[in-house]
Amino acid sequence: MTKTESRFASKVSHVSPPFKRKHNLLRSQIATNLIGTALLSPAILQAAEPTPEIENILVMGEQEGSPSPSLSKFTESLLNTPQSISSISRDQLEDRGAMSLDDALRNVPGITLGAGEFSWQGNNPSIRGFSSRNDMFLDGMRDLGSYTRDPFNLDSVEVLQGPSSMIFGRGSTGGVINQTSKQPVQESVRKLHMNIGNASTMRVTGDFNQPLDIGTNSAFRVNLLSHKSEVPGRDVAQTESWGVAPSLTVGFGSATALTLSYFKLKSDSVPDYGLPWVEGQPAAVDRENYYGFRDDYLETKADVASADLRHRINEVFSLQVQTRFADYQRRSRITEPQVDPATSYSTPPESVTVERLVFGGESQEKMLQLQVNLRADFDMAGITHSLVTGLESSRETSNPIFSFAGAATSLPITLPVPSTNLANPSGTFSGEVAKRLQSDATSTTLAAYLLDTIKLNDQWQLVAGLRWDRFKTDYREVRFEEDGSISAQNQIISNDSEPSYRSALVYKPTPEGTIYLGWGTSFNPSSESVSFISSGRGLGTSNANLEPEQNESLELGTKWNLVNNQVLLDAAIFQITKNNARVPDPDLPGANTLAGTQQVKGLSLNMSGNISDNLRLNAGYAYLDDSQENEITGVQTDMQNVAEHSFSLWADWALNSKTALGSGFRYVDERTAGGGKWVDDYWVIDAMAKYQWSPDLSLRLNLTNLTNEYYYDQIHPWHVIPGHGLGAVFAVNLDL
Repeated sequence: MTKTESRFASKVSHVSPPFKRKHNLLRSQIATNLIGTALLSPAILQAAEPTPEIENILVMGEQEGSPSPSLSKFTESLLNTPQSISSISRDQLEDRGAMSLDDALRNVPGITLGAGEFSWQGNNPSIRGFSSRNDMFLDGMRDLGSYTRDPFNLDSVEVLQGPSSMIFGRGSTGGVINQTSKQPVQESVRKLHMNIGNASTMRVTGDFNQPLDIGTNSAFRVNLLSHKSEVPGRDVAQTESWGVAPSLTVGFGSATALTLSYFKLKSDSVPDYGLPWVEGQPAAVDRENYYGFRDDYLETKADVASADLRHRINEVFSLQVQTRFADYQRRSRITEPQVDPATSYSTPPESVTVERLVFGGESQEKMLQLQVNLRADFDMAGITHSLVTGLESSRETSNPIFSFAGAATSLPITLPVPSTNLANPSGTFSGEVAKRLQSDATSTTLAAYLLDTIKLNDQWQLVAGLRWDRFKTDYREVRFEEDGSISAQNQIISNDSEPSYRSALVYKPTPEGTIYLGWGTSFNPSSESVSFISSGRGLGTSNANLEPEQNESLELGTKWNLVNNQVLLDAAIFQITKNNARVPDPDLPGANTLAGTQQVKGLSLNMSGNISDNLRLNAGYAYLDDSQENEITGVQTDMQNVAEHSFSLWADWALNSKTALGSGFRYVDERTAGGGKWVDDYWVIDAMAKYQWSPDLSLRLNLTNLTNEYYYDQIHPWHVIPGHGLGAVFAVNLDL
């Protein structure tokens, strides 16, 4: 039986009722009409009389042309970089009304989102089927903290798909996410954005840049954030955050430029751990049902200070030195709803009891990192080289404390927290949360790398790269009984030295097109997250004393600049293989061994740019065929949180010199959460309208999930979080 047949067989036992079938038909009709409108719009709009003032409207976003990745380690444009890279610009973030990094990532096919666990919080994306929660970067340097990232200070978000350890070091099995911060510029900027919407949404951001005259070309920029919101369609859960990000650049246009920046984001929220699983499916309850406590909390704080020095030595050599100190703090008490695994999906709701498992903890992570990059552009024997070499050194620490509730509380599944509950009318927690584990880990990295792009002639290029990493971790822990007495003390020390490779052959049939074949490797050490804790529930260290997992990728792709370099089209087929995946060791209970294989084969298609003077289109599709096998038992299963098909479309079109409309949809196929648990596929339709009231004032309305679709956005083996309902946010944008 194929995977598709197996999934179909599992679904026929839970046939949708007639009203749901009608709803699904309605959704399909709406989506079909939307696609038709988007495909017809170019012809309709091009046939219309051109509007003389259209060039003055910031509706269509920047022209694509052939932009370059923000990372200095890449020497070529996106067109000539032999790797799938999805770039989300500042204009796209604003037009889609993105208020979190997850909002941006939801629009990238091939990315799915996982739910949090008590041992870590924050963003948990999977790229091409592999978890990337440890593969978050900010301006090319690792962003270690477990916090929910906000785009208020971002100029763009880049998703680099495929293993990239040669560029970034440990991790990056499916890819990495690089956030590019806003930097000072040489013109004055005075922008204020005010947003108000349903679910008590209130958000204000400010972007202010001032050129300075202090002896050399310089500028100061500061971005500000104040945000508060609930979740449309969900009860109790809410988020409140504020942020500030000042930066100073000295030396614009000179041989030496220095940028100093600081970023602070503080968040205080009532976390959402969603719904329990019932017989492999999300509980059949109303979307708004919340089973935690009203006084649950998740508090996070990120402080990141960076310095970036760039020096042009001569016509051949240029130097970049980056250093960063980051301090991340969090404390939480969360509640996870659980239902007896023996409960049947057909059990009457009034007979189902939800047990609430309460977890608490606090942690502080720190990172001190230094990167030195030297670039050389030169000719040798008639061959052009663009060579980047560098050193990297870092010290990362993590010292979490994990606590469990002494006794879990329960309630009927029909009486979620906002309902009248005679046993606990206030909906607050009054029990004890006892400390069970305290750990202290320090990881150090020392790395050196070299990447050369060799241009043999106008049509052929070779790319070759090598990196060596030494990653050491000293992990110590103390475990406690419920009464506070010490039950165990352990120390684990690892020292992994790993090479990473990258190579590609690039052929350019025309200056506007590229065809490439790329190969790369990556590795995942057991202490990749600066911890040996491998189980968020049992707090086990089952991966101790294991060698790193090894990954290999092949990608055949093509990229083209079309429509006078206004549209970038790319397509790729790829295969990622983890050769020694961790599986349970049958001879040592509670421990893992390297005896598994995971593989994802797939296809990606993306198009982005200005189709005409009036229309900008962003569209993408990803197909992922996943498999994993335990080589000891021979058991084959699906990988978790992998959508076989995912698709995204967004179209912006200018109706006249003042008015622009946008609409689009996202489709994500069904996914599994392990242990026979799965969620259905879904469509979500969004829309936007923008009006330029005056040169200094624009208005925007964003509508998300127009059909109020009840779907499941973030999944976890022990709980599942619904996507939000219909959202409406009105924005006033001022140029002061």
